[in-house]
Amino acid sequence: MPDFGPVFHHLGLILLALGVAMLGPVALDFALADPNWAQVFEAAIETILFGALLALASASGQRKGLTLQQAYLLTAAIWIFVPLFGALPFIYGHPDVSFTDAYFEAVSGITTTGYTVFSGLEDLPKSVVLWRGMLNWMGGLGIAFVAMIFLPVMRIGGMRYFQTEGFDTLGKVLPRAGDIAISLLQVYAGLTVLCALVFALCGMSILDAVIHAMAAIATGGFGTYDANFAIWSPAAQYAGTVFMLLGAMPYIRFFQLVHGQPVPLWRDLQVRAFLRWYGYFCAVMILYRLSRESLPVEQILRETTFNFASLLTGTGFGVSAVEPWGAFAMVMAFLVGMVGGCTGSSSGALSVFRVQATLAAIRAAVLQLHAPHRIVPPRYGGTALDETTLGPLMLHVSGYILTLGVLSVALSMTGVDFTSSLFAIWGCLGNIGFGVGPLVARTGTMIDFNDLATWLMTLAMLLGRLGLLAILVLVMPRFWRD
Repeated sequence: MPDFGPVFHHLGLILLALGVAMLGPVALDFALADPNWAQVFEAAIETILFGALLALASASGQRKGLTLQQAYLLTAAIWIFVPLFGALPFIYGHPDVSFTDAYFEAVSGITTTGYTVFSGLEDLPKSVVLWRGMLNWMGGLGIAFVAMIFLPVMRIGGMRYFQTEGFDTLGKVLPRAGDIAISLLQVYAGLTVLCALVFALCGMSILDAVIHAMAAIATGGFGTYDANFAIWSPAAQYAGTVFMLLGAMPYIRFFQLVHGQPVPLWRDLQVRAFLRWYGYFCAVMILYRLSRESLPVEQILRETTFNFASLLTGTGFGVSAVEPWGAFAMVMAFLVGMVGGCTGSSSGALSVFRVQATLAAIRAAVLQLHAPHRIVPPRYGGTALDETTLGPLMLHVSGYILTLGVLSVALSMTGVDFTSSLFAIWGCLGNIGFGVGPLVARTGTMIDFNDLATWLMTLAMLLGRLGLLAILVLVMPRFWRD
């Protein structure tokens, strides 16, 4: 059996930090004389006390590093238990929802999915809308942190390929965690501040600008109005498009950029493919809409570039519905959402690198058919992809597609129509958060899904954010053997 002490200790510290973060929304409601501050304060105190006691009780088990088993356990524990406490403000105070809905909302925030079961956002206490934005922001930072430190060691989905000399963590899970965390925080916070300033200049209030900036950089999608991003000016929508794309690029490249190394960003095959594919998708859809619709060209350009940036990055913001664009647009949206952003960012879905590697493997297989006696290894950027990288990566891609199908059928068995089921699991598993389907159309939220369906979607969000293998491996008996 693994030693749970270090896992409990680090989880306790994270919960302690989560409770302290809740004091920000408390202060906002208190300053606005909103009585909801007392309920949020209660949630904050409980989270702080539980986290502090858990960290202290397991302090004797603290070590310099984590084993591979402990890394898996801590990664899963973060995404399962942090939303549990992050949901408390929604239960104790407004909107005073059930545990199922509150946990779904918190998981959607922490995993940066962006689906919601809340309506009337503009009427909720400011602490609630701020806390939702903070969940997005903290979740996005946590995702990047886990991606850079834990996933390479755990060899999940090809992340080990992205180890570099300055960010190598193989065989030493936490010794460089402090350095990496500071670097990521600097880049992440800097992008958020810049985005908030731009949004404010585009007409948003300070609070709206901050919340939307946190959601855009985290590719999370939690806004402050039911009308989503459609309520904001065209300038804000264009700015949102840019910052969503930036939020889906590898954070390590921005760190290198601000330290005078712009070449790695430009030469990054992921970034170049990401922007190129985005351009292709948008160009095809713009031409398609121009041939069918009589709307102004600028409106079609703005709506298409914004919505497809949101789909590709998995942000979940929207300025208009995609369904009225036609069946072809729905198919394109589905494919765009499956691709996702870059590995090493807070974006979800398959990721550009995994799609590139899969296409490389397919190409190598086709060439092998033409020349059976020729050895044609899959290549990425001129470098052959070995089995250590390609094996887990292909397992992730196949597992992702299989899970999408199984959970879509399971969701439809709860009484949800199949279109809503397919796109709901597509949005949850890929952490996309873009609402599509008859059951979503009435309110633009997931509020009409029953409790069993809500729990299935919650499971899909967790599986998608943890890269499938990081949580599925926990149910394997072999994992628990010494």
